[in-house]
This record gives sequence, C-alpha cells and structure tokens, in this order.
Amino acid sequence: MSVLCKLQVKKMILTKQYRCVHSASCQCTKGHLSEDVIFLVFQHLNWNPNLIATLSCACKWFDDIAKRVLWKEFCRTRAPKMMLDLQSSGSHSADGNWRALGKLLIFCSGCTQGGLFDNVEVPGHFVNKTRFSKTLGKSFLMPQCLNDVLYVSEPCEHIDQGEAGDLGFFRGIFKSFASSNVKKMIINRGAQLHPTEICPYCKAKLWSMLQANMIPQTAKCRLGSHKDYIEYYVCLNGHLLGVCTLLPLSDSEDVSENE
Repeated sequence: MSVLCKLQVKKMILTKQYRCVHSASCQCTKGHLSEDVIFLVFQHLNWNPNLIATLSCACKWFDDIAKRVLWKEFCRTRAPKMMLDLQSSGSHSADGNWRALGKLLIFCSGCTQGGLFDNVEVPGHFVNKTRFSKTLGKSFLMPQCLNDVLYVSEPCEHIDQGEAGDLGFFRGIFKSFASSNVKKMIINRGAQLHPTEICPYCKAKLWSMLQANMIPQTAKCRLGSHKDYIEYYVCLNGHLLGVCTLLPLSDSEDVSENE
C-alpha cells in the first residue's frame, strides 16, 4: 500500500472516531471541555433547556453528556419533589430517558390533523410553567390500579378550536411503569398499540386508554370535561398524553374575568 493510501485510510478512521460516543482515551476528545467543566457551566446557566438542546447538536459526545447529565439536572431543578419520588424506587434513570422527561415538563404536544385525536389540529408549543400533581394523577387510575403513582399536568387551555370548542391538553408520567398495575391491565385486556402514531416525547408506541376502556369517571369529573369528552394515550415508557373538552365560560364569568 502506498504512503498516500495509508494516509487516506488513517484520515478515514479518525473521521469515524470523531462521530463516536467516545471515552476519555479516545483521540477525538482532544480540545473538548471535560464533563466537570460542562456541568459547572450549565449549573451557572440554571440548566437552560434551549442551550442544552443546542449543545446536543454539536456531536454525539455532547449529546451523550446532555442525555446522561444535563437533562437529568434540568428535571431535578425544574420539579425536585417529583423527581425525588420518581427515583425513590432506586432507579438512577427515567423511563424513556431524561431528555424525554425534560421535554414532557416544558412542551405541550398539541395534535396534528388526522393524528391521535381525530381531526383536531393544535400546534405543539413550549410552556413557561406547568404544575404536575400526583393527586390529580390518582383520578386517572382505575380502582384496581390505585397503588400506582402517576403525575399529571393541569390542562393546557386552547380556546375556540372550531367545532371542537375549548380544548385542554394534558400530559403525565408513571413511576416504574414497567411494573405498574396499569400496564398489566392494559396487556390483560388485549389493548392494541396505535398502528402509526408514536409518543412525541420518547418515540415509543402508544396504547389508547379509551380503546382499553380504562378511563375512569373520576378523570372526567376532576377535569370538568364538557360532555364527558376525554381521551388519552400511554406509551411503552409510561408517558401519558391526552385531551378533553373544557367547560365554556358563562357570561357572568366572562365579565368577572374582564374586570
């Protein structure tokens, strides 16, 4: 093999190394900041999610750090009590990974026309603040599953959606979904996974809780769902996403709101 060919082969190998998720001994770490330095920088930035997402696009090594460390710290800072509870079973990771959970905390997925929720089309969007409640989550559990732990957000209101009226989109996450009573019941009832749609947070397949006949009346009452319309899905990693119609405001409520 000529010297030129050897140099070309060496160059190709180094190029391939640069795209790997490398260890500290890998050649392509030269010039990179250490994980400790990156941790301190983002701690100073209060785990800014926009900057974490931007760093993830730099290379696979940075993406790996973001998945393992930065998104985890973002979740722990944004919802400390919730994260402490989700990890109290001894798990050091989150079902569906920390990045998916971070996105769930700050992103209302909305829906696309012809997707999960019939012909309703509401663009997904980021939210400044969302409250997740374990007490609200209890309302979404069948009596046989009340020992499970589920956190659900207050509905994100989308008003005047044409014939659909006022809609509320909500999302949530199960603790230790793999061993939950809800998952066992879904499987025992022979629920089918959605043929085309996937979870907007972790890309896993989805079960329809409406199709599994596992939406309790308590969920409708707790959300104040107009005409009892409520529908939600749970993915293989335990992320929940759903929609309900909201009670319309009366004239008197409109006036007091304006005042």
